[in-house]
Amino acid sequence: MNDSVHIYCDESCHLEKDGQKAMVLGGLSCPAGVRQLMARRIKALKRAHGIASGREIKWTQVSPSRLAFYLALVDMFFDEPLLGFRTVVVDKTLLNHDRFEQAHDDFYYKMWWQLLTRLIDDQHCFRIFIDIKDTRSQIKQIKLHEVLCNTHYDFDSSRIRSVEAVHSHQVPLLQLVDLLIGAMSHLHRGIATSQAKQDVIRRIQKRSRLTLMRNTPPQARKFNVFLWMPRETA
Repeated sequence: MNDSVHIYCDESCHLEKDGQKAMVLGGLSCPAGVRQLMARRIKALKRAHGIASGREIKWTQVSPSRLAFYLALVDMFFDEPLLGFRTVVVDKTLLNHDRFEQAHDDFYYKMWWQLLTRLIDDQHCFRIFIDIKDTRSQIKQIKLHEVLCNTHYDFDSSRIRSVEAVHSHQVPLLQLVDLLIGAMSHLHRGIATSQAKQDVIRRIQKRSRLTLMRNTPPQARKFNVFLWMPRETA
């Protein structure tokens, strides 16, 4: 396991009672040796479209004036064979934690496992990066590392080397994850108020050849979609 892979992760609408229908997790995998090249390509796209190098890429920033840049960013992802993405979408209206005698936090870590288990293999070692969102980020990274190592029998952390909390504004590939999960969240929450955001969603659908509303085969690597369903309605 000499080859190292970085996985950049983000989440949207993950709180139990935030009034949002869909919880979305996403992870972008990238060989460690090319992460800086990918970052330079993203910066080059910013220059080409007149976007300040320090401006953070975010789904909330998609607008008509920046649409060409965000479409080009989607194309860059799909044109680069070394990048892969997996997303887990949960319809929170179907949740019934009492039935399974679990807290929302327990379910939350189960969904992180669902996301990452398909991105982790036996041929590589992994470093996982999550966006710092609140004061619980350190607790989250420790717990997530423990869960992943235990379920993959990696008791010495030789394969899953670390889970690290980072600031998204410093990590271009993490910002790309924000864009992709933002599109998935927008679609699965049924929001259609922004034409520019609809255009980005359609570009992702066109390039992936997916509706984004159905599961992909588990082995799908480029754009892998898992729509979680409770056992009683699966």
